[in-house]
Amino acid sequence: MKRLLPKFSLRTWLIVAHDLAVTGAALVATFVIRFEDARLGERLDGLVTILPPFLVYAGIVYSLFHLYRAKWRFASLPDLFNIFRAVTVLALSLLVLDYVLISTQFYGTFFFGKITIAVYWCLQMLFLGGPRIAYRYFRYARTRQHARDEGSMPVLVLGRAADAEVLLRAIESGAVRRIWPVGVLSPSAADQGATIRGVPVLGGFDDLEQAIKDLGSRGTQVARVVLTPTALAPEAKPEAIVMRARQLGIATSQLPSLDDAGESAQRALRLAPVNVEDLLLRPSVHIDYRRLEEVIKGRSVVVTGGGGSIGAEICDRVVTFGAVRLLVIENSEPALHAVLEALATKGTGTAVEGRLADVRDRTRMLDLLADFKPEIVFHAAALKHVPLLERDWAEGVKTNVFGSVNVTDAAVAAGARAMVMISTDKAIEPVSVLGATKRLAEMYCQALDAESARRAASGAVPMRLISVRFGNVLASNGSVVPKFKAQIEAGGPITVTHPEMVRYFMTIREACDLVVSAASHALARGRSDVSVYLLNMGQPVRIVDLAERMVRLSGLEPGRDIDIVFTGIRAGERLHEILLSREEPSAEIGIEGVVAARATPPSLETMRAWLSALEAGVARGERSVVYDVLRDAVPGSKVRLPEPSA
Repeated sequence: MKRLLPKFSLRTWLIVAHDLAVTGAALVATFVIRFEDARLGERLDGLVTILPPFLVYAGIVYSLFHLYRAKWRFASLPDLFNIFRAVTVLALSLLVLDYVLISTQFYGTFFFGKITIAVYWCLQMLFLGGPRIAYRYFRYARTRQHARDEGSMPVLVLGRAADAEVLLRAIESGAVRRIWPVGVLSPSAADQGATIRGVPVLGGFDDLEQAIKDLGSRGTQVARVVLTPTALAPEAKPEAIVMRARQLGIATSQLPSLDDAGESAQRALRLAPVNVEDLLLRPSVHIDYRRLEEVIKGRSVVVTGGGGSIGAEICDRVVTFGAVRLLVIENSEPALHAVLEALATKGTGTAVEGRLADVRDRTRMLDLLADFKPEIVFHAAALKHVPLLERDWAEGVKTNVFGSVNVTDAAVAAGARAMVMISTDKAIEPVSVLGATKRLAEMYCQALDAESARRAASGAVPMRLISVRFGNVLASNGSVVPKFKAQIEAGGPITVTHPEMVRYFMTIREACDLVVSAASHALARGRSDVSVYLLNMGQPVRIVDLAERMVRLSGLEPGRDIDIVFTGIRAGERLHEILLSREEPSAEIGIEGVVAARATPPSLETMRAWLSALEAGVARGERSVVYDVLRDAVPGSKVRLPEPSA
């Protein structure tokens, strides 16, 4: 039987003692206030008789309405509502008791009376709610005083009242420390002139400079601006806010949206720097994190290339969503050590292992996955830099094609339920070795996926092998963002290949959420015939626009403080990327922000013939043979040998 009282800690006993004491006091005070001396004397014996069982009854009612579970330092409207319900039940109980006592077998007349019960209700609400609110205010005042005594940094909060209140409550509770809001700037006209938890709204976003100046004239030097999700929305033009703040010498931080969490509230409330990837030219895609947790929780997972920017973030997602075991495969010792150290600080229950291995080593892959027996494999290991692979084409084939084949075969042999291969938007009608090799790896997964479907029809255990195509991932290793940052710090110039070069962009978080979302759909009940997944990335972004934006975010002016130089399109590049080929009809899968496609894969026999020819060409160093195979095998492939130098 579920007990009525919560755990009997010292705090619980003190709350119980307080509530019962004030309940008795409220009842006695009610009689003293309501009745004169003679009438009070007539009721004293009855009051003494009724009071003990009434206190026992009140304790049960308070427990049923959870009055003993709430901490007073966080007393809020829901707690007061629980008190309201409990006191109303007690008052109604007294009313029922009063009608029982008027019978001739008992008192013969009203013992309490309706006015007495109404007075009792008011006093009981005051006696129970008053101390809680007073204690809450005491803690609030002490937190404010400590924050100022510790030399907390004065900050301006930018965002609507609801967003600003999240930060203010976090500061009051101690979850966010060493900052103290001195004003709020809100885009809402309804917020103007108001105060939010004692902090005044000083204007809108356009009033940033004036608000800092006015506060400075009153002796408050604003040291930081905190942007809430409202201020980070594209329509708020956050890059202009950040640029103005940096021009004023004011640091900027952001309060991430709680929707981004998929994580603990403590992490979600942690202030972070404002990065260019937080200021996409489109709203970030919102992901159903409960769905992602359902597909990962309790499973054994392998991540290849786990030390890279994408692989490391996938590992972080895997342990956050509750995988029981994780194997990280990486060929770089420093990268493997770094990701294992980072995962160790997470403090989750996931058993994490790391192995130094190269996906090109077929025997090593087969042995590792056979020993680990994963349920899901995320294959992120790859070579991805277009100009480097145009020069060292054989290395791209060995890693992106044969490395993927090795991991795929190892996953199948180990009995995995699903494998997700990370691909690229450069794989459609490819003009580069990177795009062609990744598309060929996609096709191998699709051929095996079709073979698995045929075997499942005859009763075999099904396995899904799918691919996820990424656009350019902001701030990932080797992306333009760290390159542009370094060039800005060096004083310029920023180098862009072509003024009309456009790319689809996504954040690392979006990329990894897409990977897990694809796995969740692939493993859902009822086999789907889609095998390629993409994020709805909106309209592509001109690289030169991104460069100009980063310059402004640094508080500088493009063309005046930092020059932008166009260097010309490099081998293997094109102006526009393609997300889906004509042979891949798109399909709705019921996951917001995710687009899927149905592919028509070649047979396994055809794939293996192409792979055999490719392997022979690489072994002999015959570049023309390798390029011929890539053109013949990959639909729409336009890879070509470089022009001979003069």
